[in-house]
Amino acid sequence: MQPLSLFGPIDAVLGSGDNPLILYVLLILVIVNIVTRAIAHRSNVSDAREQGADAIGQHPAHVASTILLILASFYLTTVEVHSGIVLSVLVVGMFITDFFELEALRVEARNDRSLSRPNGAIAASVLVLLYAAFLSVFFVVAPVWNAVV
Repeated sequence: MQPLSLFGPIDAVLGSGDNPLILYVLLILVIVNIVTRAIAHRSNVSDAREQGADAIGQHPAHVASTILLILASFYLTTVEVHSGIVLSVLVVGMFITDFFELEALRVEARNDRSLSRPNGAIAASVLVLLYAAFLSVFFVVAPVWNAVV
């Protein structure tokens, strides 16, 4: 029995088959999010140096990639419930970590400290990247995994 199709044409393109295309889209979005995080951090460091702590803000490219990643992980929940929920929890955790890391950067800039890397957000991104990579390239490790499990 087929599950109820919530998104019609989107499901036909991204969510059909044994290995849905949304898994690869998610992997690409995670990589893009990591790149935009690096760009945003460089931008925040230069803004803090030139204009002060009040100039530190969200980079539009990073905001867009994070929103797309959240929406895509929620969409995965409609295609594959278990892996979608796990990935959605990881992505929402990464989003919350990004928020607190930005506030920490502002505090460091106000106290005239050198701005540190967003280590918590980097760690959360690595977790999301590992899980998205596991989902999208599972066919590579499937024979070994199935032999063990």
